[in-house]
Amino acid sequence: MTMTQLSFGDMPAAHPSLRALHETPASRVLSVGAQAASNLELLAVVLRDPDAALRVLAEYPTLRDLVNAPAIEMQVLRGIGPGSIAVVKAAIELGRRAVTETDEGRPQIRTPADAADLLIPQMQHLEQEELRVILLDTRNRVIDVATIYKGSVNTTMVRVAEVLRPAIRANCPALIVAHNHPSGDPSPSPEDVALTREIIQAGKLLDLEVLDHLTIGRQRFVSLKERGLAFE
Repeated sequence: MTMTQLSFGDMPAAHPSLRALHETPASRVLSVGAQAASNLELLAVVLRDPDAALRVLAEYPTLRDLVNAPAIEMQVLRGIGPGSIAVVKAAIELGRRAVTETDEGRPQIRTPADAADLLIPQMQHLEQEELRVILLDTRNRVIDVATIYKGSVNTTMVRVAEVLRPAIRANCPALIVAHNHPSGDPSPSPEDVALTREIIQAGKLLDLEVLDHLTIGRQRFVSLKERGLAFE
């Protein structure tokens, strides 16, 4: 007796697909970590389409094949358009840069002006106040720049613990605080000075060195440390 797969009405017989899994590739990557995920699962997350990922890996079974595949050649795959190809190629390039990038490529903060040069282009034209922290390693190289608050930056709104939290998570020894004045005038207010004192004192308790607090205006900045404000 020959066994056949049943169809109901005009519905085609089911074919295996990652979509049938109870756990999606994205949820699996989040639950077990990207390192534990298969190439198929990772590519499914990148393409946001498990079936498309299956078709790509059927044609390019190894990562080397995928890296070397010409973009124009990949367009012949069903359901893989230019946008999807661009996403795959961009993900590959980001991975390559992560491997080849050295610590020397990170900017080093030697003076308040170095920090200001990093932040002024991003913050001088903001329409509302933002408070950011520059996280630094033991050689004062930039690890990250984290935005802590958007809106009014004053002692009644800002929680010092939130300002220091990114530095604690990154296990970095030092940080620089900065916020902008939408008016364009970077002159520190009494509230700015009071907030800086609180951050410095809290940093000492956590063995975090607050190197400076910059107020950013239009093409100008003020270093509270250079002005002798809040810093002993």
